[in-house]
Amino acid sequence: MTGLKESRSHATMVPSRSLVLFLVLLFAAVSSTYSFSTTITSQSSLESSSLLLRGGALASVNSKNVPRKAQTALKVAAAGAEESGGTATIPNEVFNLVKSIAGAGVLSLPYGVAAFGNAPSALVPAIALIAVMGTLSAYTFGLIGRICQQTNTSSYSDAWDVVVGKSTSALIAFSCFIDCFAGNLSYSMILADTLVNLLASAGVAVTRTQSLLGVTGVVLLPLCLLKNLASLAPFSLVGIMGMLYTTLAMGLRYFGKAYAPGGTYYASQLATPVFGTAGASAALSPKSLILMCMLSNAYIAHFNAPKFLAELKNNTMARFHQVIAWSFGTSISLYALITAFGFLTFGAASNGLILNNYAVSDALASVSRIAVAISITCSYPLIFVGTRDGLLDLFKVSSDKRSNGLLNKVTLGILAVVTAMAAQLTDLGLVASVGGATFGTALVFVYPIVMFLKSQKKKDGKGFNFTAETIPAALIGVLGLAMGAIGTVLSLQGA
Repeated sequence: MTGLKESRSHATMVPSRSLVLFLVLLFAAVSSTYSFSTTITSQSSLESSSLLLRGGALASVNSKNVPRKAQTALKVAAAGAEESGGTATIPNEVFNLVKSIAGAGVLSLPYGVAAFGNAPSALVPAIALIAVMGTLSAYTFGLIGRICQQTNTSSYSDAWDVVVGKSTSALIAFSCFIDCFAGNLSYSMILADTLVNLLASAGVAVTRTQSLLGVTGVVLLPLCLLKNLASLAPFSLVGIMGMLYTTLAMGLRYFGKAYAPGGTYYASQLATPVFGTAGASAALSPKSLILMCMLSNAYIAHFNAPKFLAELKNNTMARFHQVIAWSFGTSISLYALITAFGFLTFGAASNGLILNNYAVSDALASVSRIAVAISITCSYPLIFVGTRDGLLDLFKVSSDKRSNGLLNKVTLGILAVVTAMAAQLTDLGLVASVGGATFGTALVFVYPIVMFLKSQKKKDGKGFNFTAETIPAALIGVLGLAMGAIGTVLSLQGA
């Protein structure tokens, strides 16, 4: 493979990479636009019906046959119905949802492409997968909101209890615990690697374990022991700004050919780029499921779907679906860019954390590492609360028994396990793919479909009310099960 790479001239490779980049980004843009248009168009009739009903109500209010006091009461009621929900506008919701979706996990996606391909054309099916998985994730996100609205519930777990039954509620708690645990594990690994590289750029040499123990003891432990995390809210902006900056920096390094033969950082980069002949057709290999499993976790924000619906001003499903379309469409485009820039720069040598490929002397990469480190540090305790609460829910520890002393002990125990595992594991791509293959796919593609199908059951319990949506939804659930099972096996085999 290396001989093949060396035999190709750089001048020959660049045009093909540029052409592939143009094609895949065009595909991502078209997919995002299509997602916007189909989601909004499919809901236009609902919005129109809603407007007609409001108009009819107001017409009735203005009728001369209705007493004045009754008219006033009806106007207040109509206004209340029109402005139901919270106070967040669609732009507010889109910004916050993109922040929830676009985490540091996107930095492992180039590794997912390298799992099955090593030629630039491998990006074509990879970007298609990014768009398809993002669209399916958007659909199930909306499905959760719809079910919560139908059942008058305010959380994922409450909706599950109403539709499926409380006898299986432990499944949701366990899934939440495992998924959040995997998130904390990934973040600890990223912080350990990032701190090593940042200190190296400053001329300070430490081992990965030393950096992990330092950042855990000095920063993560105090943050996870906090009982009020409201003070971290202003720093959430750093997350999305850090991802945007990192995307720009990766693009500048790719187009500037800084890591290509003869480039500024070619000799000092941490892994020499590797390209071969496994292109678009390599996506037919089962190993492409590794990328699919990573994408299952990349778009996960589904536990927050009820919250976003409740906080949206005038929260009709049509407006909620607009929020989803723009948020997931933006995330698809961002993921496509980072994946393309990372893979086209390093090919099959793409690390599980793509920033690990960049030279420690690269100033742009160093700033990216700082931004990502700050973002992860502020997000870490928020995810940790899900890990800790999920564990306590599993053991059915009621809220009144969760004393500060107990919470502190559980925090120390979980953080010790996470840190010990992060010290031993170095392959972020493996953690991301296994985590996504197991409970990531379940939370995004299986559980929402189970709730939907259960909600379609007839009142007498005999059969289902089949609609045009039933069979496609069921197929998504089957896809999630198959993808999770096969992807887990392949990810572990890759280890």
